[in-house]
Amino acid sequence: MTNKRSLIFFILFLIFTQGYSQKIETLRHKLGDIIQSKNVVVGVAIHGMDDKDTLSINGHKHFPMQSVFKFPIALRVLSEIDKGNFSLEQKINIKKSELLPGLWSPIREKYPEGATLTLAEIMKYTVAVSDNVGCDVLLRLMGGPEAIENHFSKLGFKDFEVKINEETMQNNWDQQFLNWTTPQEANRILKAFYENSNSLLTKESHQFVWDVMKGTKTGKNRLKGQLPKETVVAHKTGWSGADKETGITAAVNDIGLVFLPNGKYFAISVFVTESSENFETNEKIIADITKVAWDYFVKK
Repeated sequence: MTNKRSLIFFILFLIFTQGYSQKIETLRHKLGDIIQSKNVVVGVAIHGMDDKDTLSINGHKHFPMQSVFKFPIALRVLSEIDKGNFSLEQKINIKKSELLPGLWSPIREKYPEGATLTLAEIMKYTVAVSDNVGCDVLLRLMGGPEAIENHFSKLGFKDFEVKINEETMQNNWDQQFLNWTTPQEANRILKAFYENSNSLLTKESHQFVWDVMKGTKTGKNRLKGQLPKETVVAHKTGWSGADKETGITAAVNDIGLVFLPNGKYFAISVFVTESSENFETNEKIIADITKVAWDYFVKK
């Protein structure tokens, strides 16, 4: 009788796992259908709360981050705040000479003569509206780009490199590829810091960064593009623009957490590179991929 029960259990297990495998492979095929007709290279990583809900396409390929790296920069700043080296309300002086005209900067637009802002304000500008001046101010405060890379390397994130700041990246097309990660590693960072299982951040810092990520203003047509209007998405975008000589776009990215109606979430990182498509098409690729993932998780 015991052997018969074990056999029945084993058969049911095979049926369940086969059915599950077919579902996740159906999702993979749908993602492939979105990508295959486009003249692009796309990297995707999707992780549900259940480890079985995991797949990737070009998940270990190196992709230029562009402004996606502002999220890890904010995490590093918050780590230093938690150590008592800085505070959210600490005042930071941004000189007029730092408001470089070639950089995207809502800070410069609002304060053309310079300003004294709190560290919290600078991080909100840097993450939520992707301010490049604010980003470079934070990098200088932390000791430079490689201080960010070293911090994450010590935490075990090896597929992640930061070598240059926004000023250098925006003035040299080729050097943007020095700041890279993989879709899989981007998802690992998202999940590790959201779940905060090893107390990577204090409760206050955790709340701060995820509130800012949920308030991101850029990339409305990417991860959020085709989701129900009320869907909460905590995300960070990046974009390179197109090369003037070749017309090739090196980066249209969005990484984040998408919160489901049942209170669960899934992490998703989508990187588009080597694209001959226009900006709208690149964004739609990300939106289409996210919508297919959303439908998969909602129907589970």
